[in-house]
Amino acid sequence: MSNYTETLTALAKSLGADNCGSTDVEKVSFRREFRDACAANLCGKYGTCWMCPPDVGDIDEMISRAKKYSHVFVFQTIGQLEDSFDIEGMGEAGVRHNKIVEAIAGEARKILTGPLVLGAGACHICERCTKPDDMPCRFPARALPSLESYGIAVSELAAVCGLKYINGTNTVTYFGGILYA
Repeated sequence: MSNYTETLTALAKSLGADNCGSTDVEKVSFRREFRDACAANLCGKYGTCWMCPPDVGDIDEMISRAKKYSHVFVFQTIGQLEDSFDIEGMGEAGVRHNKIVEAIAGEARKILTGPLVLGAGACHICERCTKPDDMPCRFPARALPSLESYGIAVSELAAVCGLKYINGTNTVTYFGGILYA
């Protein structure tokens, strides 16, 4: 594995990630059909966020771009919930995760050359995305598309990296990733 794995693991854990793993990009499963799920707009972000489909980019081009990297470092945060219907707790865990992804991204960009940093769900760098106002992204260098927007099968990625996709009753698990050469 890459010589950056230990450095990235220490960094991610110091910033709040619960677990980390890594693998070669050639072992990552990419699935074009994730775009169909996005188009169903179950999350309400389709067409309203620059880092979500369809505006994030053509799925085939994104998969091709991701496959140009040789390694992927994966990290996860695990949120505790009151019960399996704790939507508020899931939201709070998501906010915590997004802050951790942004912190890891900032530090990783200092030590890696040209990494592709991916989060979970829609980008949350800005309180309100400029997409609905038909204005350009305010922070394109910091914006965070999701692993799924690149067609990455996160449940399979977790397994390949030795991470659990589901971490027990009354928990929610979010993933982030850094692809690098």
